[in-house]
Amino acid sequence: MGKSIPQYLGQLDIRKSVVSLATGAGAIYLLYKAIKAGIKCTPPLCTNSPICIARLAVERERHGRDSGELRRLLNSLECKQDEYAKSMILHSITRCVYLLEAEASACTTDDIVLLGYMLDDKDNSVKTQALNTLKAFSGIRKFRLKIQEHSIKVLELISTIWDTELHIAGLRLLNNLPLPDYVHPQLRRVMPALMEILQSDYILAQVQAVRLLSYLAQKNDLLYDILNCQVHSNFLNLFQPTQPGSLLYEVLVFAERLSEGRNAPHYRTVKWHYNEQSLHESLFGEESRLADRLLALVIHPEEDVQIQACKVIVSLQYPQDLRSRPSSCQPSCSYFKNTE
Repeated sequence: MGKSIPQYLGQLDIRKSVVSLATGAGAIYLLYKAIKAGIKCTPPLCTNSPICIARLAVERERHGRDSGELRRLLNSLECKQDEYAKSMILHSITRCVYLLEAEASACTTDDIVLLGYMLDDKDNSVKTQALNTLKAFSGIRKFRLKIQEHSIKVLELISTIWDTELHIAGLRLLNNLPLPDYVHPQLRRVMPALMEILQSDYILAQVQAVRLLSYLAQKNDLLYDILNCQVHSNFLNLFQPTQPGSLLYEVLVFAERLSEGRNAPHYRTVKWHYNEQSLHESLFGEESRLADRLLALVIHPEEDVQIQACKVIVSLQYPQDLRSRPSSCQPSCSYFKNTE
């Protein structure tokens, strides 16, 4: 690495080759090959590119030095850049936040504000990379409250733009934050979009969506909105044994929390009305085939899926306030009589 072209010429013995060939064409061709090889082996000159900056930063971090490269990346984001450059810079910032803990912790809330501006960019890839960067910073406690301020904007992006990568990035960010109560009205508005993502065919997005819904199902003021949300007629296909184990497990956790929530004393004191195509009717209605799905999952190859299926069955048989201890998952309740 770093050798000059004459050194490569000497190494490859070009002079001898030219003499032996004794033709101008052969000499030119070999010279071209040698020059091309020398150029390829020279050190990269793009030390100002985001990728090179990130690599240099990691190397300096290994040697215990503050590289300052994360600050350089953030400063470069303030300069006028095209969409591709902004995406690359944001991607490099994300890597640096994960790899350079000390430098990331030294950043300020002004940096978070700058990243928040990127969520208004016209390019979806820039928005997605900005969400990933905010997710990286959300792992640092002192930035969480500031990042929370962007929750409503993130929900808006998820519900108005149908882009799988953006959905995954936005939901991962939301799942890494405690969502304050003032966000609940916006959550009610985006509930149909979250349910659509859950019923899409993109596993990573589905897993993130159902994790967020499981979290929201524990909020008393959001439970009815979730249960009354309209779903597709084939919603129970999410409980098919052929689904990926990671998705099955999360969907079963969601079902357990919904079952426990609807059986809670304070929820049962109100006579709720659900639309015919609601999530409630699909899971807990008289015509629901959830019991069949659950019994099939009790013998699922993955143990965590088996256990979680049993937990859902128990929650369906015994309301939470009537349970004194964990029960086995024998289908003794009338809920399962049609499947015995």
